[in-house]
Amino acid sequence: MKYIKICLLSILAFGFLFQDSKQLPEDFVYVKSIIPDINIELRYFSSNNFVGDTIDGYNANKLIVTKPTAIALKKVQDELQQQGYCLKVYDAYRPQRAVNHFIRWAKDLNDTINKQRFYPNVEKRNLFKEEYIASRSGHSRGSTVDLTIIDGNTEAELDMGSGYDFFGQQSWVDYGDITDEQKANRQLLQAVMLKHGFRNYSKEWWHFTLNGEPFPDTYFDFPIE
Repeated sequence: MKYIKICLLSILAFGFLFQDSKQLPEDFVYVKSIIPDINIELRYFSSNNFVGDTIDGYNANKLIVTKPTAIALKKVQDELQQQGYCLKVYDAYRPQRAVNHFIRWAKDLNDTINKQRFYPNVEKRNLFKEEYIASRSGHSRGSTVDLTIIDGNTEAELDMGSGYDFFGQQSWVDYGDITDEQKANRQLLQAVMLKHGFRNYSKEWWHFTLNGEPFPDTYFDFPIE
């Protein structure tokens, strides 16, 4: 009976995974299927973001990327774990409908509930002009990730000198007015990501895109479920 029960559970688990995989376009994967121990906190599946609300298309705290991106992230994770660290991901694949949500929010100049935390020195009407928000996002192509490094034992985030999604110069990779420890933490993240095939974005220390991404001109809109 015990053997039958184990087999039945395995079949159910396989069926669940198969059902999940069928929902994704070809060459996309759930990252947990390749990196089971990666830490995921999708900020847009919560109110803990610059909008202050769950964003359209984020229906679950599940991390989705293209398969080559997940394989490259696995190499990053493996190297960091040798040093006692792990990856924590804030965002990866982002449906176009989520970007559209950002656009609608940006046009409502009266909605500034999280201004002091995320964009204290930028006028909301200038978020497009200063390129903090755009009508298309590389995230929608499936090979861009926003992430940081955490302590492998405590899961505490390393201090990077600014918070995720902070709109300002403090988030620029080479921003100088931070401590030596914060600079070292940023350099560790930059070095390990670039080593394993990602390119950075100079104005966001957390933002990386896979070199040779498989869908450089395609913007997807399937929901995260």
